[in-house]
Amino acid sequence: MHAPKIRVENGRIKLDEPTDLPNGTELYLLVSAEQLDDVVLLQDDGLDGDEREELLKAIDESLEEADVGKVEDFSKLIAEMRQKS
Repeated sequence: MHAPKIRVENGRIKLDEPTDLPNGTELYLLVSAEQLDDVVLLQDDGLDGDEREELLKAIDESLEEADVGKVEDFSKLIAEMRQKS
């Protein structure tokens, strides 16, 4: 499923296109604090506010590391994890 186009009108969120989500699906809208243009639409992830904040911080830190070339080969990480189990 692609990210649907939404807009805010009179303080209300409006979905501008059809969706294949079933009726009654609850969604959470997260707006990036750094760029209000970046909007993510998620179904309930089961995290509380503190857990979600910690996850988003870890994601931001990982993206910053990737931007400066601090990355690892994923296949090597998987191999190491398999050796430990």
